Amino acid sequence: MTRRLILTRHAKSSWNDPRQADFDRPLNPRGQAAAPLIGRWLAARGLVPEAVLVSSARRTLETWQRIARELPEPPEAQPVDALFHAGPVAMLRALRGLPDEVRTAMLIGHNPGLAEFALQLPAEPSPHPKFADFPTGATLVVDFDITRWADLRRGTGRIVAFLTPGDLE
Repeated sequence: MTRRLILTRHAKSSWNDPRQADFDRPLNPRGQAAAPLIGRWLAARGLVPEAVLVSSARRTLETWQRIARELPEPPEAQPVDALFHAGPVAMLRALRGLPDEVRTAMLIGHNPGLAEFALQLPAEPSPHPKFADFPTGATLVVDFDITRWADLRRGTGRIVAFLTPGDLE
């Protein structure tokens, strides 16, 4: 049996207010336009998650809201405080806690942890020139031959797709 993970970095965020806490930064206009592109791309390929774990930061929640508007029957996201600027260990822990009936899950988070995690998941890296950087809005779809999320291991995934918003413009 296969479990599929959709790993997305939040879309481009605003730095307009230097006094604003990092946690509270919203998407900027470029990010607001990019997130629906990701959603439409996912929907066109039938890549609709059954569970979504998202950092509780404003920009990650806004990214999910804009992606979800493009999906048929999107699930309600589960904000996870521990995913705010989380590293690979915290992300792996969160995913391993998913219910076994979930076949496709999505995690939306931040760099640098998300890029590190993305590099660790597949057995073979993506040839995409921006894979290692995992820029804003980047999305990785990776399959694992496991029956339980608790069995998720690094270095065992098979990349289905990787793209950036720039690939969709």
